[in-house]
Amino acid sequence: MIRLRSGRLNGIVAVGAHCDDLAIGAGGTLLTMCLARPGLRVDALVLSGGGSEREQEERAALAAFCPGADLRLTVLKLPDGRLPAHWDEAKAAVEELRARCEPDLVLAPRTEDAHQDHRGLAELMTTAFRDHLVLGYEIVKWDADLGRPTAYQPLSAETAERKARLLQEHYPSQRHRPWYDREAFLGLARIRGIECHARYAEAFAATKLTLDLEG
Repeated sequence: MIRLRSGRLNGIVAVGAHCDDLAIGAGGTLLTMCLARPGLRVDALVLSGGGSEREQEERAALAAFCPGADLRLTVLKLPDGRLPAHWDEAKAAVEELRARCEPDLVLAPRTEDAHQDHRGLAELMTTAFRDHLVLGYEIVKWDADLGRPTAYQPLSAETAERKARLLQEHYPSQRHRPWYDREAFLGLARIRGIECHARYAEAFAATKLTLDLEG
């Protein structure tokens, strides 16, 4: 297992198609980065849920998942499950995000995700952020679309437990879903941890990397 450490990390971009996508796919990684780097700038964009209870949940949740960060969150009102029909609006939002920041890291859905909203947003991110490290997070679901990750962020047991607890606390609108429970979140994190010689981990797809091996 090869471990690459980040150098300067002053700002990141984190995007989700729906409220709770970011927390489910990369909540542990957000906690890890923000706790290690107080004041880290986090520009977050969520395409749907604006103006509803879901937006309120998302704002409270991301504040908890990004402790001490300079969090700048935008939640839009695109209809859930209809991103292909609202492509122009989604593209404009991503381009506006790109115009206002120069992140060191981008967290986004995977391009192989079976959900059309996740997949569409992933495709937009890799074209708008062409010269950035884009890590595609995974979301467990009925579609059975989990792939073979190429990058891992180990999580301490405390962080993994904290992620599971915050997901339950901040998204009461999702608790009725059969897959939305502590066992599912910690179970996947445990499997990904096994794959990278850690107790727990979050896994990502890295679509493209440029190496600098001179130094």
